[in-house]
Amino acid sequence: MSERQYAAHVGLSRGAIQKAKTAERLVLNPDGSINAAASDARRAETTDPSKTRKAPAPKLKPVPEAAVAAVGDTLREQGLAVPPVGGGTTFLQAKTANEVLKAQERRIRLQRLKGELVERARALTLVFRLAREERDSWVNWPARAAALMAADLGVEPAAMQKVLEKHVRAHLDELAEVRPDFR
Repeated sequence: MSERQYAAHVGLSRGAIQKAKTAERLVLNPDGSINAAASDARRAETTDPSKTRKAPAPKLKPVPEAAVAAVGDTLREQGLAVPPVGGGTTFLQAKTANEVLKAQERRIRLQRLKGELVERARALTLVFRLAREERDSWVNWPARAAALMAADLGVEPAAMQKVLEKHVRAHLDELAEVRPDFR
């Protein structure tokens, strides 16, 4: 085996193989080529393990559990068997999760384009504006309705307005305490 071939075989540079050859850590054939099996054994005997470089572990990105759960949900929706989660994710599961997430993102983008989906901030603004208009309408209602109700009941309009305002404000205060959880 040539120096280049042996360097490729053991994953070292040609210069490192030349140094090992000079230091007589390699077994050479009579024609000057390298005896790979014998050289591997000799290198293993003479090389200090603390000075060897270990191949770096491949850097894998963790797959979010939400993605794996989405894969399980999709498989369940299709009536297929769901692999157990928690014992590690296989490449196939990760690839499937990636494809499912891309499909979900495309579906959301399409729903936005069709106008079926709105931004959360915009929806909150619209709901807040609607609630404010409704509140203002109720706050002004006693002044508009008190005179009519007082005439029907034969009572003092000012007293009727105060009673109505008191009850409307109490009800609006109760509604103000309700805080829906927007997640």
